[in-house]
Amino acid sequence: MDSGKRTYIAFDELCQNDPGQSDHRFCATILRWAAEQNSFKVDYLDRQNKLYAVRKSSLRAALATKIKEQLADSRNVMVILSSETRKSGSLLSFEIEEAVDTFHLPLILVYIDYKAIAEPAELEAYWPDALRQRINGGTAKAIHIPFNKYAILDAAKQFTASNRPLTGLNHYTEYAHRKFKCITPDIAFGNCMRQKRFVVGE
Repeated sequence: MDSGKRTYIAFDELCQNDPGQSDHRFCATILRWAAEQNSFKVDYLDRQNKLYAVRKSSLRAALATKIKEQLADSRNVMVILSSETRKSGSLLSFEIEEAVDTFHLPLILVYIDYKAIAEPAELEAYWPDALRQRINGGTAKAIHIPFNKYAILDAAKQFTASNRPLTGLNHYTEYAHRKFKCITPDIAFGNCMRQKRFVVGE
């Protein structure tokens, strides 16, 4: 049985003080979905502490310890990825490194800009360097999903340290995408971008 109880959500603050201008806003939507369904418990690093510690080197060690404590109590890690996610230089890279290298947790990679994903390898441009290295090196076990309520709820419940995806390039089937209402019957299955960025509150 997995000891971890929570889903750890990781995202790039994009150096923004305003949460409405960073990927934090998508984390807030996931928190709301989880609460509405009473589906899974969530952990994430408090954004204000995260931003402050990045700017104060004296606090980084304490922050790293906090991240490890939360990961140790997690069953999986959900990584929010957008076209603005930085390749390096953010705490997101450290969170990915620890999740994969130390705690061997499955990654749920959530793409804000997509409503269907059939070819994860084609989305490498979205990956931070730490993620790319671990997917290409075979150590990351991940499922790649669109930013969709039902896909997110399913992945958070399904994948654990003892039930990881087989590789770093897993994705849901066409049947699952249609069941989750990611795409309508008239849309062919494939990597399908949203016509517009997901709006918080949808």
